[in-house]
Order: sequence, then C-alpha cells, then structure tokens
Amino acid sequence: MQIGIITDIHGNAPALRAVLNEFDKTIGVDHIYCLGDMIGIGPDSNEVLDMLFSRNDISMITGNHDEAILSLATDQEYPESHSHVREHHQWILDRIDKAYLPKLFSLPRLIEKNFDGTQMLFIHYQISKNKMCEPISKDPFSSIVEPSLENLQILFDDRNDDIICFGHHHPLHYFKENNRVFLNPGSLGCNNKSTAPYAVITLLGEKVAINLAEAKYDN
Repeated sequence: MQIGIITDIHGNAPALRAVLNEFDKTIGVDHIYCLGDMIGIGPDSNEVLDMLFSRNDISMITGNHDEAILSLATDQEYPESHSHVREHHQWILDRIDKAYLPKLFSLPRLIEKNFDGTQMLFIHYQISKNKMCEPISKDPFSSIVEPSLENLQILFDDRNDDIICFGHHHPLHYFKENNRVFLNPGSLGCNNKSTAPYAVITLLGEKVAINLAEAKYDN
C-alpha cells in the first residue's frame, strides 16, 4: 500500500495540482492524507477545496488557519494569537464558496489508522489529549518547536504511534528512532521554491519505506 502525505496547502492551487498529478500519473498512491491548513495565506481557496473534496481517496483534518476562518464564519470567538491575520482570514471567508463550510466543519482534528500492525497518527500538530475538544480560540495546538528528534520526542511524549505525520511548521521534519518515525513533509503550498513537497509512505507488511519528493510547478 502506498500513502501520499501532504500538508499546509495554504490556498495554493497550482502547487496542489502539481502534486496530485504526480500521485495520479507517476506514483499511483492508494490513499492521500491531507494534514490541515488547506486554506489561508494563498488566494485559491475554492480551487483547492474543489480539488480535495471532489476526490474519494483523500482524508483531511483541520489546521489552525482552517479553524480560525471557520470561527469567523460562525461568529465564534476568534483566536487572539491570530489577530495579526484576522483581516486576511475575513478576506478569505468573504470569497469562499459557502457550500464548502459544512464540509470543513465536518473534518476531524486527527485520524488514527492501523495498517497491518503499523499504528499511524495524522494530525496538524500536537494537541494534548485534554485540549482535543477546545475551540481554536483557546489555542489548543502546542507551541512550535524547532525540528529535532529530541524536541519531537518531548512534544509527542503522550503518543506511542509508530509513525506520526503532522504539519503546521513549514520546514521538512523527518526523524527516526528505532522503529518510530516523525514525519512532516513540509508545506506544500507555502515556501519560497517553485516546488511543492510531499511524502509517500509504502507499507509492505511490517516493512515501511518513506520517500520524500517535490513536484515542480510555476510559482
């Protein structure tokens, strides 16, 4: 089985299109996990959401930008920590096709899957179990730590998954300890290169192979 991992598209339709094209025409993944922040920062909210929701082979979770925009859509308390981008989030909300809002609301914050004994966690970033149901206004996501094995071990010390896939922090994170993996392929749509990063996880029984790649596109 081959699993595609993407995260932090941030409203960048050309970047997402390039990665999906590689998944479909070159790699042939069985399923794709999208780890949040589909919208916000970039302008292509409707195009991105159309590409994602029109497929039946993509599972998605919400990120902090998605949830902050949804808080505005429902007149809920907006996170003070995001006050510097509130005007931008309102700009996104004013232009988004409102048909996508119920679909975004229905998405979970995490997905747990077991593939033939390999336990995997898909999450935007670490959230303590006692904060899992807190609204985005309470800033449930943990503070970002610099990429290192030690920092990630501490960050996810309440988890015992074999592979932890996450996003939020835009640089690549790929660290292994014994049979445990911490993986963030990097922001697909929000970086200063004309490439969109992603990862492919190949599961063959107890064997796991991880390939990091980038799709070229005109940015």
